[in-house]
Amino acid sequence: MTGTDSGRTLPRRLRHALGEVAALIYLAACAALLVWALVVNARDSSDESMAGIVPLLATAPGSFVLFVLPDGAAMGILAVVVGALVNATIIGWCARALRRGNSPD
Repeated sequence: MTGTDSGRTLPRRLRHALGEVAALIYLAACAALLVWALVVNARDSSDESMAGIVPLLATAPGSFVLFVLPDGAAMGILAVVVGALVNATIIGWCARALRRGNSPD
């Protein structure tokens, strides 16, 4: 084994990263923003609501990669979900690294 390989599989590393408190708080905030945007857009019949932009901005830059794909509500939701998961994973990894400091994982 090398010094960078701790012997853990990728799914296990992702589970540890997404299990961090900061990552879970971020995911909860993104879920709340997505539900809020869906409710506002469902109640607004004029199609002028910009509420759908808020979850996209909260999950940027990950959500912008998928947002350029074909138009539709399902693709917008998928973009927010994937962007939130990518960002939460990065937040979790950063939180673990900061908490760990110089000691090995």
